[in-house]
Amino acid sequence: MSFLTILPLAIVMVAGPQILSAIFLATSRDWRRNSALFVSGAALSISTVVALAYFLGIGSRRAGDDSNGLLSTVVLVLILAAMISTFLGREESEPPKWMGKLERATPRFSFRLGFLLLGVFPTDIITSVAVGSYLASNDLPLVDAAPFVALTLLLLALPSLGVLLLGDRAETALPRIRDWMNDNAWLVNEVVLAFFFVLTVT
Repeated sequence: MSFLTILPLAIVMVAGPQILSAIFLATSRDWRRNSALFVSGAALSISTVVALAYFLGIGSRRAGDDSNGLLSTVVLVLILAAMISTFLGREESEPPKWMGKLERATPRFSFRLGFLLLGVFPTDIITSVAVGSYLASNDLPLVDAAPFVALTLLLLALPSLGVLLLGDRAETALPRIRDWMNDNAWLVNEVVLAFFFVLTVT
């Protein structure tokens, strides 16, 4: 898988509450430990889902082109329905209640959050399964998923890396970015869904 192939997949993985959580944690009290454990939890869940899809052959060509075509159609319909629902509910859109805990997050909570957000979030499950099944159906080794996992984790780590490298400037900028994403959660969701729609069609 080339860089141009995995980049949009990695962006889909982190866009939305995933990167917003990473920003919140990078501005939390124990930000170094929280951010590191958040990324560690994400690494475990992504690797697990990709490996399961790989070894179980989920969505591989052996399942038949007809079933894959039906699955793609169902996914497209669900994405369109989600986009319409998100747009219609944009005025009432609010961040999940658990996000209010992120500024006071504990290391244990951060690890669990990383594991769950990147492991059970619908778009992330579909993307990780797509990577694992692609490798299996093309008889490629599982280790070829490493660049996808690594790039996803790098994107998740960018807020904390920014604080580490830029110091006060990042600490000033990140809350502004966080607040903008918080206030425009519906728009972020629409971009993610549109991105995934294009990936499914192509």
